[in-house]
Amino acid sequence: MTDSPGRLRVLVYSHDANTRAQVVRALGTHPHPDLPELEYVEVATAPVVIRQVENGGIALAVLDGEAAPVGGMGLAKQLRDEIDPCPPLLLLLGRADDAWLASWSRADAAVVHPVDPFRLAAEALPLLRLT
Repeated sequence: MTDSPGRLRVLVYSHDANTRAQVVRALGTHPHPDLPELEYVEVATAPVVIRQVENGGIALAVLDGEAAPVGGMGLAKQLRDEIDPCPPLLLLLGRADDAWLASWSRADAAVVHPVDPFRLAAEALPLLRLT
């Protein structure tokens, strides 16, 4: 799922530019030697997320569960229910206790804010290998 040859496109959704930047910094452009370089699509609104995923070419979508006005959990459920094929979905949760909501949303993985680069990579890399 590449737009540029030899790259995997990762969509990062949050209304907060700082959260998007944390995800991009945490994963970097080449998180593992077995994977191609990553290319990021940073998105601040739900309609653009839907359009990007519908257009295809997204290897992984990282969705902020704390985003406003549309949270990543509801958006994950909508993407999973309405788009086939849907890329792997990774949620950023505000609290560990929200893990049940990640399951409800049918996300493939979840990590808790603040973004921990090691934890994020541990959850994202297996999902990127699915592409």
